[in-house]
Amino acid sequence: MSITGMMNAAVSGLQTAQTAISTVSNNVANVNTPGYVREVVNQSPAVAGGAGVGVTVDQVQRVTNQYLEAAGYQATSQQGSASIISSLLNQAQAAFGDPSQASSYLNQLNTVFTDFTAAANDPASSLPRSQILSDLTNFLGSSQNIAGTLSGLNGQADAQIASDVGTVNQLLGQINQLNTQISTTSATQGNASGSQDSQAQLLSQLSKLMSINVATQSNGTVVVRSSTGELLAGFGGAATISYTPSVSGMGLLSVTPPMSSQSVTLQPGSGEIAGLLSLRNTIIPGVQAQLANYVSSAVNTINAAHNANTASPPQQTLTGRNTGLDLPTIVGDFQGVTNIAVTNASGNLLQQVQVNFTADTMSVNGGSAVSFTPSTFLASLNTALGGAATASFSNGALSISATAANTGVAIADSASTPSSDGGQSFSQFFGLNNLITSNQITDYNTGLKPSDANGFTPGGQISFQLSDSSGSPIASVTVAVPPASHPTMQDLLTALNAPIGGVGQYGSFSLNAQGALTFAPSQPGTTLSVTSDSTQRGLGGPSMTQLFGLGGAQQASITTSFQIRPDIAANPMNMALAQLDLSAAPNNPVVAPGDGSGAAALAAAANVQTNFGAAGNLPAMTTTVTQYAANLGGSLGQVAASADQASTAATALQTEAQTRLQSVEGVNLDQELVNLTSYQQAYNASARLLQAAQSMMSTLLNVIQ
Repeated sequence: MSITGMMNAAVSGLQTAQTAISTVSNNVANVNTPGYVREVVNQSPAVAGGAGVGVTVDQVQRVTNQYLEAAGYQATSQQGSASIISSLLNQAQAAFGDPSQASSYLNQLNTVFTDFTAAANDPASSLPRSQILSDLTNFLGSSQNIAGTLSGLNGQADAQIASDVGTVNQLLGQINQLNTQISTTSATQGNASGSQDSQAQLLSQLSKLMSINVATQSNGTVVVRSSTGELLAGFGGAATISYTPSVSGMGLLSVTPPMSSQSVTLQPGSGEIAGLLSLRNTIIPGVQAQLANYVSSAVNTINAAHNANTASPPQQTLTGRNTGLDLPTIVGDFQGVTNIAVTNASGNLLQQVQVNFTADTMSVNGGSAVSFTPSTFLASLNTALGGAATASFSNGALSISATAANTGVAIADSASTPSSDGGQSFSQFFGLNNLITSNQITDYNTGLKPSDANGFTPGGQISFQLSDSSGSPIASVTVAVPPASHPTMQDLLTALNAPIGGVGQYGSFSLNAQGALTFAPSQPGTTLSVTSDSTQRGLGGPSMTQLFGLGGAQQASITTSFQIRPDIAANPMNMALAQLDLSAAPNNPVVAPGDGSGAAALAAAANVQTNFGAAGNLPAMTTTVTQYAANLGGSLGQVAASADQASTAATALQTEAQTRLQSVEGVNLDQELVNLTSYQQAYNASARLLQAAQSMMSTLLNVIQ
C-alpha cells in the first residue's frame, strides 16, 4: 500500500470512529429521554482494486425490533380498552351502592314490602301508609337517579369517543407529516432517526386509542392500517375517522381512507375507543336493561296486588292506563270471570256486575246472563251498571266512575276462574287501580295473539340496527307494516322475519303467551336496536317501539317514568289495602272498614314468581323481584370484578412488553461504555497509522533531499 493510501485509510478510520463516538455520546445523552431508540453505526470496508483502502460509514441506524414493537402496540391497545371499561363500570357499580348495607338501593324494595306487613296490622292508621309511600318514593327516586347515572355514563362515553377520534385524526396527520420528512431526509442520505423517534411516540399514543398494524418501508416511512386492514396513514396521505353517536341505536365509527371520498365502517379492534364503544353500545345498555327489568317488574308486581284490592271506602272513579290497544281487541282476548261492584260509603253493595269473558256474558246482581260481543262490551257494561256507575274508553284507557256522591267502585276476580289477558287480571290489565303510574306504556304484555289484527297503519316503517356481541354493526334493516290485505299480527311477524327485507338472516321475532313481542338472535350476542320508527297503531296510537318496548333505549326510558298515583300521594288513605268480599252475608259490607287483607296480599307479593326477560348478561328467568335484585347486584359485581382483573392483567402485559422492547431499543450505559472504549481505541489506532504514514513521508523526503 502506498503512503498516500495509508494516510487515506487512516483518515477514513478517524472519521468513522469520530462518527461512532458521536453516536455513543448521543445515546448516553438521551438515556432518560422517553421514546428515544438507541443508535448504532453500520460500517463497511472501503475496497479499491480488490484491496482494502479504509472504512466507511454506511448509516447511523436505530436499533428496532418490529416484532416487539407490534407486541407493544397490541398490549397498549388492550390496556387502553380494559382500563376505560374498568373505570366506567366501577362508576356504574358505585351508583347501586353497597348491597351489604341495609339502606342500599338493592335492599330498598324489601323495606317497602316490610312496610306493607306493618300496614296490614294497622290498616286504619295513616302512619304505616305514609311510611309505605315514603319508602316507595325513595325506591322510585333512587331508581331514577341510577338510571340518570347510567345515561350520564353513556353520554360520557360518547363525549370521550368524539374527543379520542379527534386525537386519532391529529395523530394520523402528524404521522403522515413525519413520513414526508423521513422520506426527504433518507433520499439525501441524512439521519432521520429523530423524526423516526417522534413518529414512534405518535404510534404508541395511537395504539392506546385503537388497534394498529405498522409496516416500516425501506426508506424508513411507515404504513399504518387498522386491525381489519383499512389504510390509516402512509403512501403520502392520512385517513379521516368520524364518529356518529345515536340515542336509540349503536354508536358507529367510519373511516375515509387517504385519497378517497368513500367512507367505510371502521372496527377499532381494541384500545380506548373500542372499550368506550363496548361500554356505550353493549355493557351500559345491558345494565340499563337489567335495571329496567327490575324496576318495571317490581312496579307490575305491586300494581298487580294493588289492583286485586280496593280502598276503604272504594274510590268513586277508577281510571286506567293507556294500553295502546283498542277495546274490542282487548276484550276479545280476555278469558275468565271478574266482578265490578258499586258500594256506598259504608262499603255496602249497591250494584254488582259479573263479567264472564269466556262465555261473553254479563249478569247483574246474580241475575240471568246476557250476551255481549267485543264490539258491544262497553255499551253492555253501561247497561248492566244500571246508572249506578258509567264506563268509558278513550285513548286506550278504560275508566269506571260511580254516579252518586259517596259511592265507589271496587273490582275483584272470581277465585276459581279469574279473568286473564296477557297473564293479567281485568283490573291490572287496564291499570284501573294502580298504585304506581307512568306517562308511557310500561307493560309490554299486550295479550295480542297471532290471529289478532295488528292495528298498525299499513306502510309505516321501522328500522333496526343489528350488532354483534362487541357492539360492532352487522346490518341495518327497514321493515314496512304489511298492506291492509294482510292485517294480522301473524302477517306483521312474517314481514319482520322475512329473510330478505326483514331480520330473518339474523334472528326472529315472536309473540309469547302474554302477547310480548321478543327477538331471538340466530347467533349468541347479537343485539337489536331501533334507529327510527314511523309506525302507528290507530289514529294517534303508539308505535311498535312504544307498544312492545323494542330496543334497549325504549326499555331503559321507562325507569324514570314511574311515580306514585297523585291522589294516593296526596292522601295515603286512598291506598287500596282492603279487598272486595262478595261472599259477605246480606246487609254486611262487602268492603269492611279496617280490612287489612289487601295489605297482607301486597306484602306477600314479595314472594310472587315473576318472568324476567334476558337482559345484559342475565338470562331469562322466573324468580321473585327481591331475588332478581340479588341477581342484579351479583351480576354487576361480577362484571366489574372481571373488568378490574382484565385491566390489571392488561397493564401487567403492557409493562412486560415495554420492558422487553426497552431491553432491545433502550440505552444500556454499560454497553455504551464498552462501545465508547472500542471506538476510542479505533480512533487512536487510526491516528497512529496516520502518524506512521507521516513519519514515512518525512523520512522519504529527507532521503530525496
